[in-house]
Amino acid sequence: RDATRTDASSAPVSPRASRQDMSAAMQIARAGIAPTARRPHRLSSRRPHRLHRAVSNNRTKNRLTLRPAAVLTPPPPPPSPARTDAERRAEEALLAGDDSDGTIAGFTKLEWSCIQTPARYLGNEVGAVHKDWDSARVRFTMAYPEIYEVGASNLGHIVLYTILNNQPGMLCDRAYLPGDDMLQLLKSKNRDLFAVESKRPLKHFDALGMSLAYELGAVNVLEMMHLSGLPLTWAARDDKPDEVWDVDDGAWPLVFVGGPTATSNPEPIASFVDFVALGDGEDIMVEIGKCLEKTKAEGLNREETLFRLATEVEGIYAPRFYDSPKGWGGAVFPTREGVPERCKRRVADPDPSLQVGLVPYVSTVHDRLTVEIRRGCTRGCRFCQPGMLTRPARDVPPEKVVAAVEKGMRETGYNEFSLLSLSCSDYLALPSVGLEIKNRLRDENVTLSLPSQRIDRFDDSIADILGGAGKAGLTFAPEAGTQRLRDIVNKGLTNDELLHGVQTAYDRGWRNVKLYFMIGLPGETDADVFGIAETVDWLQKTVGGNKARKRDRLTLTLTLSNFTPKPHTPFQWHSVSTEEFARRGKLLKDALAKVPNVKSNWTSIRISAMEDFIGRGDRSLCDVVRRSWELGAHKATWWDGSESSFQSFDRAIEEAGLTWKYRQVVNGEWDVLEKLGDGEYRGQGGGGKGRVDRGSLADSRLDAPLPWDHIDTGIAKWWLKADLQKALEGITVPDCSHSGVCTECGVCGDEFGENVVAEVPPLPVFEGHYEPDGRRTQRLRFQFTKDGKESFIGHLDTLRLLERACRRASLPVSMTRSPYSSRPRISTAMALPLGASSEAEMMEIVLTERMNPEDVRARLAEELPAGMRLMEVEDMPVKYLNGRYMETMSELLRSAEFLVHVAVPGAAAKPAIETIGGDAPSWDVEGGGA
Repeated sequence: RDATRTDASSAPVSPRASRQDMSAAMQIARAGIAPTARRPHRLSSRRPHRLHRAVSNNRTKNRLTLRPAAVLTPPPPPPSPARTDAERRAEEALLAGDDSDGTIAGFTKLEWSCIQTPARYLGNEVGAVHKDWDSARVRFTMAYPEIYEVGASNLGHIVLYTILNNQPGMLCDRAYLPGDDMLQLLKSKNRDLFAVESKRPLKHFDALGMSLAYELGAVNVLEMMHLSGLPLTWAARDDKPDEVWDVDDGAWPLVFVGGPTATSNPEPIASFVDFVALGDGEDIMVEIGKCLEKTKAEGLNREETLFRLATEVEGIYAPRFYDSPKGWGGAVFPTREGVPERCKRRVADPDPSLQVGLVPYVSTVHDRLTVEIRRGCTRGCRFCQPGMLTRPARDVPPEKVVAAVEKGMRETGYNEFSLLSLSCSDYLALPSVGLEIKNRLRDENVTLSLPSQRIDRFDDSIADILGGAGKAGLTFAPEAGTQRLRDIVNKGLTNDELLHGVQTAYDRGWRNVKLYFMIGLPGETDADVFGIAETVDWLQKTVGGNKARKRDRLTLTLTLSNFTPKPHTPFQWHSVSTEEFARRGKLLKDALAKVPNVKSNWTSIRISAMEDFIGRGDRSLCDVVRRSWELGAHKATWWDGSESSFQSFDRAIEEAGLTWKYRQVVNGEWDVLEKLGDGEYRGQGGGGKGRVDRGSLADSRLDAPLPWDHIDTGIAKWWLKADLQKALEGITVPDCSHSGVCTECGVCGDEFGENVVAEVPPLPVFEGHYEPDGRRTQRLRFQFTKDGKESFIGHLDTLRLLERACRRASLPVSMTRSPYSSRPRISTAMALPLGASSEAEMMEIVLTERMNPEDVRARLAEELPAGMRLMEVEDMPVKYLNGRYMETMSELLRSAEFLVHVAVPGAAAKPAIETIGGDAPSWDVEGGGA
């Protein structure tokens, strides 16, 4: 496997090139490493054999043993003349589309191989859309300000990408926050961030849209703009106010954001974006595209284009037409006549048919099919912002859910699906839908997961659809440890319901249950904090008992978060000091230490404080966000509690002169339930009739203007104040979707729609869980290629790709009969190094039924990407003559030989290499000639 060959006129090159920085020798010599070998022998079905590969490998690490030698540095090229903007754009377009010399997006194979998970940036996933650039009249990029593994699994990201590409004349590409190694590669080449499908720089698109999912992601939005070569503020991007807005002529694209955090309070990023899309995106994105198509045809300038969007497309908030004058508490007012005084949140019905989209080749955070079954929640938990921002609640018809899942599983090849909702258990058709899907896919080893469910509705029917013991974890959210506090926050959960849910889970085989609690909720006392430990101890003793066998014991894993008040909720005025968080946390930690079989995870108090500061901030925080980004806050991982990120924000706050404002958050400015126990107020035991929301004892701070008052979510502010009064009295409010009792929040009507509750179909008879079919009837051996973009898919990801391709081809693959995790009998001979191309990869598939090998080859070939071509198929014996099953390919493989030719400057171009089988093919991996 170790081989050295150098031409007489060439100097040997050290192979010890780091993946991160690449040695100077490799960069200067641009070593066209072209491993060559004769066509592989077929593997013997009876004994181990030697495998010869025809491989083009661009990495020498762990493959070559070469003597280091000095390499002369060639003289630097003469400086290139200054280029006009049009010339630069033309060059970028050429780099995006021309891969005739073996490069991808202008990067060589060697450069692609030196970054981690290059498949993130290739845009060749199953379901990726490649539309003609020149024929598109409006071009979007959906840029997710997180790494690919997070963004590619985000359902909203996939849905909007699908919707826009379904529109004639519109093109939508994707982009993600690059990893550190890709970032360094972009900088070394003086390249801007590009979209994954077209490989075009993001500044070539008409509109660049980003999702803001949480408050601290604002710095990533700035980083995405910076990497794209865009000015950071909307004012700086309007540098040609008198010219027609045309990106093809050098104008800057429109930058906009959407998502829950942007809808809740866009002011902390108002200086950076051209507009904000409020609420659900399915309808508004199409309207934005049509509006931009008209404005481009009319030749409007940038400001008038934005004005047209703000006045013709409902749900658009363009910050340039609004101002936040001092002395008004951060409140926002329009400055141009015609724009709406309050911008309405858009509401759209979920469509499961649009949610069957991309199938990434790399493992993502949510590596499964996701289908939305219900949008919105009307439970009315007073701390919950999503429950307030997504009303009314809309159920998806059960037949559409079943059809979407069945179709999606067959088209994607996933073996796991998730039914998505803020509270899946409030989708009353869940048991019927889940059982129907499980019955239809019973023979296909499919697993269902539910991201959120109410513990008071967890029963045997839901346990059946989740697959029983060991299939998926269970997470419930009691939120508070006492009944009193759960009533204050309107959780609507009793201790008996909590016990019943955990007991049902234990009886059905679950031994590890996760529980979610919060500390710092309004009205919380030390007794409520201790109540969390007491509740956990009670559940342990009542459910798990004193089991002799360790595997029969119940383990409770707790996630303990610090309550962070959110805009548009009844608790939006509340705050708790960080010192009080720390004190209560210590009390709880000490109490939990005495409870056996309990694990606990804690969120950072400083992160909670920073989320609160930004989430409820006004436009003055734009300076803080920008300065913290300049100081490097985006470079560290927030969830690791990076001290450097906190230092960046602390310094930015100080430089902006807003330390006093941050101290209000840190010190706990106002406990909105401070009147608990005050006899003058209703429900506090003294017979008083005062109210905090109105009347002579009303708190005037509730009427002060807020930075997000100009966002019309549909919920009336007076209702939020009235619900705060109910919290003071400990009064719970029913779920209006299922109780039939209207709480008068103000959402339902012509503007935002009504609650939609689907009719519950009959509960089908459960036909049982999946039983793996382990019959080994036929064994097929394939030879396939792996080149082009597919050479940058790692080995484990390749195995997952092959499994999903077999599922899409509906092949009856034999399964292992493991009691824990059944796996398909698909094996490859050996792992191919990342970035290496091969014409002789070997794979075996074992089937439960005999099929024509060529039919199998044809069906599987249709589901594989372009760089993986099935060259041959051979029907192999399944057993030896003595009845023993044959070994797998990896067990049969004894060794592999590589013959490597290293070309350096001065070497003969592609000299013939003698092998046993004659001349072997050779490649120049750099693509530029040796």
